[in-house]
Amino acid sequence: MTQFMVDVAVVGLRILLAVYALIIIYQCFASMRRQKRQEAPLVMLYNSTIRKKIPVLCWENLIGRGKGCDIVIEDPTVSRSHCVLLRRKEGWFINDIGSKSGTRVNGRPVHGRHRVTIDDEIKIGSTTLTLRRGEEYDGEMRHHWFFSRVSSKPSVSAPALIFLTNLFHLFMAVEICISYEKFVLEAFEILGAVVLFSWVFYLFSAGVFRRSNFELETLAVLLVGAGSILLVSQDIMDAWIQIIAAMIGAAGYLIMLKFIENPDRIVNWRMAIMIISLVFLGINLAFGRMEFGAANRIYIGGVSVQPSEIVKVAYIFVGASALDHLQTKRNFLEFVVFSALCVGALALMGDFGTALIFFMSFIMISIIRSGDYKTSVLALAGAAFAVVIILKFKPYIAQRFAVWGHALEDPYNAGYQQSGVLTYIASGGLFGVGVGNGILRYYGASETDLVFGIITEEIGLIIALAFAVVLCGLVVYSRAIGTRSRSTFYSISASCAASMMLVQASLNIFGCTDILPLTGVTLPFISAGGSSMLSSFGLLAFIKAADERTYNRSKRLPQR
Repeated sequence: MTQFMVDVAVVGLRILLAVYALIIIYQCFASMRRQKRQEAPLVMLYNSTIRKKIPVLCWENLIGRGKGCDIVIEDPTVSRSHCVLLRRKEGWFINDIGSKSGTRVNGRPVHGRHRVTIDDEIKIGSTTLTLRRGEEYDGEMRHHWFFSRVSSKPSVSAPALIFLTNLFHLFMAVEICISYEKFVLEAFEILGAVVLFSWVFYLFSAGVFRRSNFELETLAVLLVGAGSILLVSQDIMDAWIQIIAAMIGAAGYLIMLKFIENPDRIVNWRMAIMIISLVFLGINLAFGRMEFGAANRIYIGGVSVQPSEIVKVAYIFVGASALDHLQTKRNFLEFVVFSALCVGALALMGDFGTALIFFMSFIMISIIRSGDYKTSVLALAGAAFAVVIILKFKPYIAQRFAVWGHALEDPYNAGYQQSGVLTYIASGGLFGVGVGNGILRYYGASETDLVFGIITEEIGLIIALAFAVVLCGLVVYSRAIGTRSRSTFYSISASCAASMMLVQASLNIFGCTDILPLTGVTLPFISAGGSSMLSSFGLLAFIKAADERTYNRSKRLPQR
């Protein structure tokens, strides 16, 4: 009878773990959806000729004849991409971006950024627009569907979400003790570190940096803590490294948010970031140590560093920009050359998983920047040719492609890892076999490449899929907040950062389950690896910056 009660309690704990994960994730996204959106446009442009009021919703707005412009002017004398109307701390500016007919303010031609104020007349081609106050617009405002049904129900407070997350991690630590049938001090030491990290992170974010919301950070803490506690029964040192890396990553995250607060500052640092990134990759090429078919790591005093993970963050810095700089041919050419050098360096290292992530990010940034699919089609054709060459001259990569989709046919050799993942995912079921009870943890690279399999085996398919949904949800959320972000830099960088994490997660999850070739990339925030953790927090900062609440100090900038 006693054993029966223990078994019931264990099963109940595993079910409770899944329920808590779903509650935390749902409440985080529900809180983000309930955020208050600005009701009135920032300013309004009035076309007196056709008596049309045009709301200006964003800090940066591309004006032109092209359908992809933020403000479309039906005038044959207007260029497809004519000028940019943008807002900065000092006020509103207009900048002609090489149009054929030019841009004038109150009859004077515009060269570079030109300050505009309320009631100024902006002549674009043969169309004259008058800048008016946003309160004068009386039309209907449309929001992204994510915010279309904003509930009046109050959101769960940030401390409450953190407390729920701490309970989730507590249940994981208890499961380790149940698995070992004794009190495991190391599990509670890691738990204590995770709890301390979560609250210090929140206090610094809310108290020192004055951030009013903490949903994205809570999701990150949830994943970081789960990954760290899973490592307890594998390698306690890796678990501590994971926590330390998360602390450094969170500090970098807060500093980075402060750095990118001014979009123009990013433009000034763009070239320096580009050069530093290429130097990092060059050092990696010169001193990288070959491991598992890729020379993508360097060792400094016994500590391994993966420069390509840090360059991911820099890549978005270079690819995104303020809108009036974004539209220049020089800017785009620099980005194309930088992309080619990054992908080429990664290919020489043999790190084709990361190269693929960079390449997919290049495609996305190219489409968002220009709306031109021709460049992307040409790049895809070139990539297909490159894959053929790689498979011919890189037998290690060719072997991974050969076993793709046939892992179960060769479970003891080439398909060893994927077969193990599929087998133990099935044994884990919906609620898992318990933290520390898994067999997959004894496989090579289980804490990095196969970590999705460990999550599914030990804490269940429900939680594993819920974690995957978090990364998918970031893409939806970044797209929603990008429609009203303060700068094109924020909207592009947020979309690309979220997509980069999603592509990386897809390669990890689908690779270890034999749906895609196993590429050896990590699962953001969960896989063991300090460089990956730093990169994940860096990418999250781009998404956070695009949220209009992040830099809201409850002060409305003057319209004049």
